[in-house]
Amino acid sequence: MIEPLNPEQLRSFTPLNVFSEQQWRELRGQLVPRPYLAGQLLARLGDQARTTFYLLSGELSLRDADGLEQRQQAGSPISCHPVSPGLPRQHEIRALSDVSVLALDSVQLGRMLTWRLSYQDLLLELGGAGEELEWLARLLENPLFAKVPPGNVRTMLGRLQTHELPAGSRILTEGEVGDRCYFLKSGRAEVMADHGSSSQVLAELEVGACFGEEALLSDQPRNASVTLIEDGVVLSLDRQDFFALLKAPVVDELSLGEATRLLASGAQWLDVRLLEEYERAHAPQSLNMPLHLLRLKTRLLDKSRPYLCYCDSGRRSASAVFLLSQLGFSAYALRDGVDALPAVQRDALLCESGPGYLARSGGRVDRSN
Repeated sequence: MIEPLNPEQLRSFTPLNVFSEQQWRELRGQLVPRPYLAGQLLARLGDQARTTFYLLSGELSLRDADGLEQRQQAGSPISCHPVSPGLPRQHEIRALSDVSVLALDSVQLGRMLTWRLSYQDLLLELGGAGEELEWLARLLENPLFAKVPPGNVRTMLGRLQTHELPAGSRILTEGEVGDRCYFLKSGRAEVMADHGSSSQVLAELEVGACFGEEALLSDQPRNASVTLIEDGVVLSLDRQDFFALLKAPVVDELSLGEATRLLASGAQWLDVRLLEEYERAHAPQSLNMPLHLLRLKTRLLDKSRPYLCYCDSGRRSASAVFLLSQLGFSAYALRDGVDALPAVQRDALLCESGPGYLARSGGRVDRSN
């Protein structure tokens, strides 16, 4: 079994050398060298595959549309850069000798690089002022913040309220009305939900976590409690600032017509209402993942596929899009929900009843019984 490369082995590659430790951890699953035999094809001329190659050992041939050949040797200055970047591919890439290459997802790489360059100045500025930045660096590496302009983040930092709390402090209580969201600056916290006479631990939050936003987005009571399990510092952002600075740039909303066009190109309806609502009427081939279960079920979704979330008023679907964005999914909310649609459009959309479709591991969708 080939072990993943570590960051020190990759520091010579541009632009990988600007990534943080957290970003390296995010890429870890892709940092396994791929071997190719002499004569084997890596990419065709005009290829649209979203893969970024780096040459680790051996020699490659790059042949353009006119038949002109370039050769690239591992260890040369040019090999510190991606091999024939850009799409469609401008060269046929073939191994001249046995080679080893690193193949990375170009979309993820671009997202991570954009984040790093967008927020680098902000982190340097705050670091120079003596700020403790670990929590902020971790927070900003959340895919959610790829959509938040740096200017919004600067404004947000000026409006956060600081709370130093001992272990055992209850930050959120299930059933209460939500008036703000929170960020964990230091310490650890536990998310728990009541189930009759017992409680279930849903998650453990670490430095940089954002929580409490679901109640703001859905305008519903808190669906879980959050308690510090060690001394910590918690930052809070009030409802008005949350909507202006975070919700507005993150939750992409679209009309039914725009959703229909995305469906034609491979998007999937995601019904975030309760099962009882779904069984009465739902969109054809829609997946039912109630909002309160969505965090637990996202492992069944496919990150290469956009999801179109809908509910009655649009509030639950806004919460779903915010959550999916935090987890690195591409998601959109049906603007104002199905209740805002004209009756004819609503009946055409919610035209199926009874059991529907289930998401399986790897993003496969099966008809339920």
